[in-house]
Amino acid sequence: MVLLELYWSFLLIGFSSFGGLSMIPQISDQVISHGWMNASQVTDIVAIAEMTPGPLGLNCATFAGMQAAGIPGAVAANPGTLTPALTLCALTAAFFTRFRESKIMQRILLGVRPACLGMVLVVIVSLTRSTYLRQGTPHFAAIGIGLLDLILVVKYKVSIPIVILLSAGLGILLFGMIGLPISG
Repeated sequence: MVLLELYWSFLLIGFSSFGGLSMIPQISDQVISHGWMNASQVTDIVAIAEMTPGPLGLNCATFAGMQAAGIPGAVAANPGTLTPALTLCALTAAFFTRFRESKIMQRILLGVRPACLGMVLVVIVSLTRSTYLRQGTPHFAAIGIGLLDLILVVKYKVSIPIVILLSAGLGILLFGMIGLPISG
């Protein structure tokens, strides 16, 4: 039953989101409401999915499926994520020339873009809260790592993989070896 629920949940996510970061609130809602993961675990899988090669939604489906039901869960969640994209791509390809010049389609896209931006902003706020606040209190070590990352990427143009590795190292150093409390 869990395998069917995983497939169905990720099928709904795939059909009701636009891929990438816009999937995260829906993935979070589904896996938390089914009891497969908690909010902290969702934050972790999003971070891991971002670092892992491949589409974010597919990576999240794999990790959430593994958490919920092991390898069979990952195998069940992945087709759920892929089915909507494959279906929509096939339909779009069949009618591409007709849609390309359609004024209606251009107007739809004008409405979809702000909706996607809104969903991305919700994800940013949600991940910021769970990453930089612990029980309503600012987590200064995590904020420091985030600010360092921002400076390295924006000002010094350091590559993202290097920044990720540096952040992971700082996290291990600060929270693993030194033992700074994660909760405050």
